[in-house]
Amino acid sequence: MRRLQENPVPTRLKLSAMWTATMFCYVYGDYFGLYVPNKLASVAQGTMGPLGAATPGTLVAVSLMMAIPSLLIASTLLVPEAACRWSNITFGALYTAIVAISMSGAEPFYIALAIIEMFLTASVMLVAWTWPVAKGDGM
Repeated sequence: MRRLQENPVPTRLKLSAMWTATMFCYVYGDYFGLYVPNKLASVAQGTMGPLGAATPGTLVAVSLMMAIPSLLIASTLLVPEAACRWSNITFGALYTAIVAISMSGAEPFYIALAIIEMFLTASVMLVAWTWPVAKGDGM
């Protein structure tokens, strides 16, 4: 049997791919949540579950919270290494915590996705933390 050549995946690409997968889980979780009984009626009345009323301020805050992982998909590929590493460690930890907090009383499908999301964001932290040092750099 022929062996395929394995090329190492660059750290930035790994991180960007993990944020992309995380965002898909977030989107599917929100989409599947629309099928929970009475969810659409609640949305139609302007309620955002435990966050309460869907005020303009709440909507902006939640939008910004969800924009950060989206922006990390691109910024991981574009910003300098040090900023990339520390932003991935920081936001990986933050979003792991956010998902862990949001699991209480959740539907089984959401818990399944949340576990995957936490695995991905914890993996982001690990990959960023163990980012290889360039050869010849004594630090």
